[in-house]
Amino acid sequence: MTARTAGSWPLRCGVRIVVVTAPAVQAGSTRTSLPASTSTRVNVSGRQTTPSPAAAALKSTRDSSADMRARGVTEIVSPARPRSRQGVAVALIKDFDRLNQMLAYLNTTFFSAFSPLWYALEHAGLPESERQALRNLGARKVVSAHANLEALMGDTPWLLCDHRTLADAYFIGIARWTRYHEVLDRRDYPKLQGLFERLEADAGVRFAHAIENGETPQGGGAFQGHIRLAEALQRLPL
Repeated sequence: MTARTAGSWPLRCGVRIVVVTAPAVQAGSTRTSLPASTSTRVNVSGRQTTPSPAAAALKSTRDSSADMRARGVTEIVSPARPRSRQGVAVALIKDFDRLNQMLAYLNTTFFSAFSPLWYALEHAGLPESERQALRNLGARKVVSAHANLEALMGDTPWLLCDHRTLADAYFIGIARWTRYHEVLDRRDYPKLQGLFERLEADAGVRFAHAIENGETPQGGGAFQGHIRLAEALQRLPL
């Protein structure tokens, strides 16, 4: 368990306050229903792939503004200045929802894509035919996960917006696994390659790599060392 040492990593891109101007609209109905599955196919670098449910849900949030306006929802960009308290006022933390969806995608589809590769690497006693089958499966999953994430990235330099978020920090921790498992060339995904390079050049990321490698880099003083998991759990309020 470590403390952040360099740079500013906001948890989310921002908060939008939403006022529902149609009295008949219930607070719970302002959220757009997201599909549990999709048949839409995404073509990236000549490859066709079907987005996972998490990827489909994340993609669908981009077009939700028009749907909200059609149902009488007016967005107020400044969270500090709600224009009216009349009607049904609903705080719709749209960007925070999208952050959670991106983290869900990274923590499930993107993370688990490497599982067959790690299993094959860590179980040298498996028959070679089984290890090769695992490597083939992992390669397909990793390629698909990268293709979907490339398609989900917009025109911003970071995963979700114009500045780094927690999602970018999570991404760099997983994306470097392609160094151990050479199953794709990240240059086939120019947005992800650019993101990877920007994160690798970040002072906080370099500091974290150095700590992980057992080095003693000079930081800003926020890093206080490590504690055992049992001690960390004891500090949590129950």
